[in-house]
Amino acid sequence: MSSSGFLINDPKYAFLKELGLAESNKGVFNGKWFANGEVVTSVCPANKRPIAQVQQGTVEDLDSCIKAGQEAWQVWADMPAPARGEIVRQIGEALREKLEPLGKLVALEMGKIKPEGIGEVQEYVDICDFAVGLSRMVGGSVLPSERIGHVLLENWNPLGVVGVITAFNFPVAVYGWNSAIAMVCGDTLLWKGAPSTPLVSVATTKIVASVLEKNKLPGAVSTLCCGGADIGECIAKDERVPLVSFTGSTKVGKQVALMVQERFGRHLLELGGNNAIIVDEDADPEMVVRAALFACVGTAGQRCTTTRRLILHETLYDTVVDRLVKAYGSFMPRIGDPLEDGVLYGPMHSQQGVDGYLTTIEEAQALGGKVLFGGKVLDRDGYYVEPTIITGLPHNSPVVQRETFAPIVYVLKCTSVDEGIKWNNEVKQGLSSSLFTQNLANVFKWLGPKGSDCGIININIPTNGAEIGGAFGGEKHTGGGRESGSDSWKQYMRRSTCTINYTKNLPLAQGIKFE
Repeated sequence: MSSSGFLINDPKYAFLKELGLAESNKGVFNGKWFANGEVVTSVCPANKRPIAQVQQGTVEDLDSCIKAGQEAWQVWADMPAPARGEIVRQIGEALREKLEPLGKLVALEMGKIKPEGIGEVQEYVDICDFAVGLSRMVGGSVLPSERIGHVLLENWNPLGVVGVITAFNFPVAVYGWNSAIAMVCGDTLLWKGAPSTPLVSVATTKIVASVLEKNKLPGAVSTLCCGGADIGECIAKDERVPLVSFTGSTKVGKQVALMVQERFGRHLLELGGNNAIIVDEDADPEMVVRAALFACVGTAGQRCTTTRRLILHETLYDTVVDRLVKAYGSFMPRIGDPLEDGVLYGPMHSQQGVDGYLTTIEEAQALGGKVLFGGKVLDRDGYYVEPTIITGLPHNSPVVQRETFAPIVYVLKCTSVDEGIKWNNEVKQGLSSSLFTQNLANVFKWLGPKGSDCGIININIPTNGAEIGGAFGGEKHTGGGRESGSDSWKQYMRRSTCTINYTKNLPLAQGIKFE
C-alpha cells in the first residue's frame, strides 16, 4: 500500500504523530516494543480509509509478555500501595496532557464522536484519581476472636499478572478501569485490545510506559500484546494469569469463562445488555424523549448500556412515540464525520455491525414490526446507518429478546409499572435499566428485591453514561463482573483470613478439647 494512502500522513490527522504513532507500528510491549505476527491495517469507519498499520503479536510474543510481567511484579508488589498510587497519579497527569489527541484517535479509529472520544479518555483520568485515593484506603478487617489472646484478621494481597481483554466500543476506558485499580492493588497488567482498534492500544500503552520509564520502573508492569482470538484464548487458558477481565459479547464471554474456570482461575466478565427504559404514567414526556435520544442513538447504538427497549405506559405511548420520531428527524443533520465539531452521530464500527443491523431489521419486519423511523444504510462514505425506531412487536418477540449491537430501539406499550418491570427482567442479560417516574412508591419498588434485576438501576436518567464512582457491571448473561469504583478493587486481590495467637496457650475454636 502506498504511504500516501495512510491517514497518518495527512496533515489533517497530525495528532496521530503527537501520540508517538507511525505509519507502521509494533503491537507488542513487554518493556520494549517488538512483534512477530501478522501486520494489520487499521481502518477509519467514517470513510473506510487506512489509518496506519500495526504488527500483531504471536503466541510466543504473548509468552514473553507474561514472563516479563511476572518479573516486573517482583518489583511492583514490593512497593507500598501509596507509592504505586503515585505512579497511577502520574499516569493520570500524562493522560491529561494527551487528552485531546488520544480522544481524537478514539473517534477516528472506533467511530464515536469527538466529545465521546475525549470523554472516554477522561474516564481513564478519573479512575486514576479514584485509584490514587484507594491506594491509601485498601485494607482488611480486624474481627473479634472467640479465643482469649487471639486476633482475627482479614488481609488482602495482589494476585500477580492480570489479563485484560477489551472490546472495540470503549478501547481506552475499560482498560483504564481495570489497569488503574489493578495497579494500586499491586498487580501487573497484560492487555489485549480489540483487533480493530490496535492504534488506540499502542498509543495508550506508550503513555503508560513513559511514566514507568520516567520513574525507572519495569515497563512490563503494563504489557500489551495486540492480536486476535488466538491470543485471547491463550490468555484465558494460561495459569500464570490468575485473573482474566473480559469485555465483549455474551457468546465469547461464555467461552472465556469456561476456559478460565477449567483451570480454576478467576474471570471478570462485562458482556451484553438488552437494556430498557420504563416510562411511568406520571413521567415528563419531554424529559423521556431527551434521555431516550442519547440512550438509543449515542455511539450509534454501540454501547453495552444502549437502550434497546423503550417500555411506555399506555397513557403516554402515543405522545412519547410522536415526539421521539420528531426528535430523530431533527437529529439527522447532526450525522457526520466524528471528528467534526457539532456532529452527534458517527458510523457503525465495521461492516459486521452494518450487516447485523440490516439482518435484525429484516427479521423484525418479518415478525410484524413496523419501522417508524430509519431502517436504512446511509448513502455516504463509511459504515453509516439510520437510527431506527420499531413498533408493533410483542415484548416477548425473539428479536426483541435478543441484543443487537446497533441503533435500533423497540417501543413497547405496557399497562403498569409492574408489567414493565416484568418485561425488563425477562431478557437473558441484566446490565442497565431505568425508570422514569415521579411516584415514590414505584421508585422503591424499582430499587427493591422485586424490581429491576440489573446491575445498574437508574431513575429519571438514561441507561447509559455511568459514572466511575460506582461499580460497573451486570447480572445473568451480562456476566456478574464489577469494574471501576466502589469495592471493585476486591476482584483484583486475594483475601486471607489470619489468626494470630499471642499467648502460650492453644485453645481450639468452638471450645473443642483435644487432650
